[in-house]
Amino acid sequence: MRFLRHLAQSDRLADVLRVFLAMTGVVAWCTPTGHSAAVVPALLGTIACALAETDDAWRGRLRGLVVTLACFTTAAVVVKTTLGMPILFALLLPVGTFVLVMLGAASGRYATIATATLILSVYTMLASDTAAATADGWSDTLAIVCGAGWYGLLSLLWSAMAPQRAVRHALARLFESLAALMEAKAALFEPVHGLDRDALAVEFARHNLRTVDALAATRAVLIDRIGRRQPRGRSAARLAMFFVAQDIHERISSSHYPYEDMADALYHSDVMFRFGRLLRLQANACRERADAVRHGKPPSSIALPQTALDDVRTAIDYHRSATSIDRALDDALVALLANLERLQHDIGDEGHLSNDSDVSLQGNEPDSLREAIARIRVRLDRRSMHFRHAVRLATGMLAGYVVMLLLHPSHGYWILMTTLFVCQPSYGATRKRTVQRVAGTTVGLVVGWAMLRLLPGGDWRLPVLVATGAAFFAFRLRRYALATAVITLFVLLCFDLAGAGYDAIGPRLLDTLLGALVAATVIRFVLPDWRVRRMEDVVGEALLAYAQYLRGIAAQYATGKADDLPYRILRRDAHAAQAMVAGNVAELVVEPGHSRELEERALRLVAALQTGLAHLSALGAHRRALSPKEAAVIEALCGEVAGRFDVLAARFRAGSAPPLWQDAPPSSEGPATMTASPSPTLRLVADQCQLLVRVHHRIAALATA
Repeated sequence: MRFLRHLAQSDRLADVLRVFLAMTGVVAWCTPTGHSAAVVPALLGTIACALAETDDAWRGRLRGLVVTLACFTTAAVVVKTTLGMPILFALLLPVGTFVLVMLGAASGRYATIATATLILSVYTMLASDTAAATADGWSDTLAIVCGAGWYGLLSLLWSAMAPQRAVRHALARLFESLAALMEAKAALFEPVHGLDRDALAVEFARHNLRTVDALAATRAVLIDRIGRRQPRGRSAARLAMFFVAQDIHERISSSHYPYEDMADALYHSDVMFRFGRLLRLQANACRERADAVRHGKPPSSIALPQTALDDVRTAIDYHRSATSIDRALDDALVALLANLERLQHDIGDEGHLSNDSDVSLQGNEPDSLREAIARIRVRLDRRSMHFRHAVRLATGMLAGYVVMLLLHPSHGYWILMTTLFVCQPSYGATRKRTVQRVAGTTVGLVVGWAMLRLLPGGDWRLPVLVATGAAFFAFRLRRYALATAVITLFVLLCFDLAGAGYDAIGPRLLDTLLGALVAATVIRFVLPDWRVRRMEDVVGEALLAYAQYLRGIAAQYATGKADDLPYRILRRDAHAAQAMVAGNVAELVVEPGHSRELEERALRLVAALQTGLAHLSALGAHRRALSPKEAAVIEALCGEVAGRFDVLAARFRAGSAPPLWQDAPPSSEGPATMTASPSPTLRLVADQCQLLVRVHHRIAALATA
């Protein structure tokens, strides 16, 4: 029963069940009514519409469905009309591909619809390839659009009946990513000499990239449900929970003292070990919070590690009484303990919105058609990653069509489908997808051959078609090779229904290899977007975001802590910029044509930037109003450090070698020179700024190495 309850609350089960019901409905209607020829194209339309689906509320899904069906109908009609005119089709194919990919520059929703439209275009070709069309030649096209419309209607009703399900699952995934981030942070507290903490910092940056994506996805779902209205009821409760998750993220990301120096100073104590143990137990509690959110339980059901927190407090007191501790380290331990106490409170906090809270969220969707066009126009630049991918994919589709005409012009559309699925925006993703696609296709064809040998003909193919179509959506996000295998079996059975099952096995494997070869060629030679060329730009953007984040933090030491929209935007931009650098380097290390030393420097740069963001997060986690005198000191101190980061960013973006910061800012020499009796908060800020100076040194040294 526990397994069944877990399965029922799975975020993938609803999608799979919806596809299963839609495909079952297609088969159940077409077979008894004598429209068996429409089964295959209608199922293909159902799959294409499911791929275009987003996590919007029913109003958003209705708007998206209208746009999706308009794009699908236009694409299907154009493909069907020009399929018998190779020259015209060869002209329209790359142009249509380029336009649809660039349409995705407007927003993520339009990108999803555009990609699904391209897929439906290829499915229209496959439907013609199965010889399922009737005498008038248009029934397969009509069936594809009707299948898409049927799934869209079912999805719309599903969303209206369960409006908060997507929000719960998005929040649950967010808390799961935060738990993984806590475990990555706990690894940094290993009290071991000689540990490669840069490698651990890079691993933390990779987890932080996933958390940033989870935050963005949750924000988009909340904006769609709330819009510009004042949140009430469940929407308000889940928005408050999202703000709590943001605070948890800032606290996990923080670092109060260099971990290697802390390990040296506390090597003969168990303080670091207990910090790491506490974080791991808090990660378990955060996973319990994710399960509670998914199942609709209150946070009071979570078991918080209070004993472990008390053990850390006791260990610090004992170490302080047994040995003399450096003032900066003692301040850092006090601040770190306070941070983890608040973190533990946040894990069990349901959150609430006060009347004066700034609950507004900044969305990524365009507010008007003019703004959407403006976004697309900005991306129409040779330096834009989106533009380069559009050119590559358009070139690949044209090249695949030419190869198809040369080899087997009547039945080679699988080449185009493979090229479409394999050609990704980056070299590393394309290489990975190539291996997965070829392996999955091979397995699917072998399984299909065995099934056709053992069970020739019969009605068993229809339930297997439905099962494989639903299984594709169960595996496509996490096990793409397996998803490719089941969708290959699906398409093979579609050909078998048309009487060409065995004949399709050999050509389909060859077409997969040819399509993958075309995709690999264009990603390598057509406007290659090598990430090493973008390093200076993305690092410069990160440093600029850090400087703005630091200024926003400093301002709140005068006014008091306020998680208003401007501050949240600054924090989000800083984390997004760091995630962009981490993602860029992750792609760089799998690209050819550069040295091992360059990879090593790039990874060290990710670690340095992650360290800088950690010290900024520590400053953000301890925001509070100070006296006007101390607030002015903090503003001057942080402003000076931020200005240095601005200069360093400008050097990176200009492509010139940044100078080393030979002298620390005079005001960072220590808080004692600034006030007669500095408060612990002022000392903390000054120490963090000194650590940011060290980060600046390191980034500049890595850039000039």
